[in-house]
Amino acid sequence: MLDQHGYRPNVGIILTNPLKQVFWGKRLGQHSWQFPQGGINRGESPREAMFRELWEELGLFENQVRIISRTEDWLRYDVPDRWIRRDLRGIYKGQKQIWFLLEFLGKNKDINLKATNHPEFEAWKWNDYWVPLSQVIDFKRGVYKEALKELAPALFTDKKHLVPPAGWEKAEGPGHFRLYK
Repeated sequence: MLDQHGYRPNVGIILTNPLKQVFWGKRLGQHSWQFPQGGINRGESPREAMFRELWEELGLFENQVRIISRTEDWLRYDVPDRWIRRDLRGIYKGQKQIWFLLEFLGKNKDINLKATNHPEFEAWKWNDYWVPLSQVIDFKRGVYKEALKELAPALFTDKKHLVPPAGWEKAEGPGHFRLYK
C-alpha cells in the first residue's frame, strides 16, 4: 500500500525504560542497529500498527507500555535504488513513518525477540536516548534524527537532555549497557 508519492506507511517505536534509555535492536544477520518499526496494513491505524509491531518484534503487549507521545506528522526517507525490487522501481520511493515514544512498564525478561516465527532482531540493549546515528543504516539517519529531536521534550524536562550531545551524529560506539540475546 503506497501513497500517491510512492511512500509506504510505516510506524517507528522508541521504547524507553525507567532510566530514560531506549531499546536498541541488532538486526538479524546484520551489523546495524535500529528501533522497532514496521508497515501499516490496509485498514490499520498507526496506533494499531504500532501495537502489532510491538508484539511481532519484541513480544510485548499493550498493557506493558504507555504511550508518551508521537510525531505530529509523517517523517519520510527514500530507499536507495539497490534496495528496491525491479517491479517496484519508479513506483516505490521509500517509507513515511509516524513515530511513537513509549514507556516500558515491564521487566527486561518480558522482551521476547522470538515471539513470532519471523524475528527482526538477534540481540538488544538499552542505550542512551541519543543513540549513535553512525550505527543506523545511512538512509534512515535523517528520520531517526528528526524523531529523536521532536520527541525529546515529551521525555525530558531538563534542558541538558533536550539537546543532543556534541558530535552526536558522528558518534561511534556500542552503548554502555549489557547486550541481551
